[in-house]
Amino acid sequence: MAKTKTKAQSKQKDILHSTNAPLVKSNPLKTSQRSIEDLLTEAAALLEQSQPELALPLAEEALRRLEAERQSEKNDNDDTDIDSLLQLAAEGKPTLPTALTLGAEIQLALGDVDAARKSFTRVTQIDTDGALVSAEPWLWLAQVCEDGGHESIAHFEKATEVLRNEIEVLEDEEAQVLDQTARILDEKKAKLANALCAMAEVYMTDLSWEDDAEQRCETLVTEAVAVCPDRLSAGVLQTLASVRISQTRVDDARQALKRSMDIWKDIPQEVVDNDERRPDFATRISLSRLLMEVEQEAEAFGVLEGLIREDDQSVECWYLGGWCHVLMSQKPDVGPEAQTKSQETAKTWLDTCLRLYRVQEYEDERLRDHALELVQQLNKVLGVEDQMDDDDAAWEDEEDEEDEDVDEDFEVEVEANGHEDGDVEMS
Repeated sequence: MAKTKTKAQSKQKDILHSTNAPLVKSNPLKTSQRSIEDLLTEAAALLEQSQPELALPLAEEALRRLEAERQSEKNDNDDTDIDSLLQLAAEGKPTLPTALTLGAEIQLALGDVDAARKSFTRVTQIDTDGALVSAEPWLWLAQVCEDGGHESIAHFEKATEVLRNEIEVLEDEEAQVLDQTARILDEKKAKLANALCAMAEVYMTDLSWEDDAEQRCETLVTEAVAVCPDRLSAGVLQTLASVRISQTRVDDARQALKRSMDIWKDIPQEVVDNDERRPDFATRISLSRLLMEVEQEAEAFGVLEGLIREDDQSVECWYLGGWCHVLMSQKPDVGPEAQTKSQETAKTWLDTCLRLYRVQEYEDERLRDHALELVQQLNKVLGVEDQMDDDDAAWEDEEDEEDEDVDEDFEVEVEANGHEDGDVEMS
């Protein structure tokens, strides 16, 4: 499928941690007068509030001072002994790996992927078993590594090793500190499940050519479903559905999607925003696409209506909603009146999509081209005269120029009954 931007995609994947920091105001004290712990706490809060540009100088000052402390304690270039770092952490003091991890996350939020990659790599060299920072650096590296494929899988495998070890420890402690430990244990299991799903997606895309891709996908997604707590498994079940679609097991895919939606679809609106059972915005966009692939357009449109209520500026949601109604209008059992209504609804959604596309200077040209194609078809069947504005005309001029160099058999990246491009075909 085409990768498109949404408001929610500024958030990182669920396999990565996040904090629920309160709103913070800039402290009037100079950074040099504040403790390292305070600097890192405020930097983390600002990052959570999508203010990485304000968080960066705080994190850099904290890192500079931690580096200076390390150099004063050691005369060579080796990193501080892990036992000493663990002792500092046990005393509630900040450590270099935790500060480096936060700094790297801020760098990522600012778009400096190379710097973030170097920082995460250094963390893994210091905290080799994730004793201080858990699996986060490896989970990030799996997503930002340059080569992808096997390199990404290697990072994911290390992350899952760290998470499994943590889960084993927590399960031993659960009987002693039941409530608090059970909550943390569920979070670790959900993170492990999401990492396993991410690995499965690598095998369905970058490594789909490997002979054992299907078996690895099956093994990974089976473990993910088994380990993830039921209330947190909506996204995991979507990955299971994606694998089943690749295997052309459409009925099984529909069943997995139903199980996924049953977890959260009946949550009352007044609590839905704070309910951990409901997947994030981007995951629910993926859900709508999967529902369309298994020919459940009505259910997909219901999901999209909910998404539009949350963010009515999402170009992709308006596009998918319009396409949903085009497909619904083409159902063999739809009557003339219902068909016309679906076509009119489709045109409204697609017109809105194209208007927002222009306003936001959106970058997914394939989405735009398909939306334009659908609108032109709808204008013909509805007897509506094309009202192409200057921007639309410019688009068509660009298309004519591109057609000279691009194969005329251009194919929209997402097909009505197909699957994500690059996915392995399984039988």
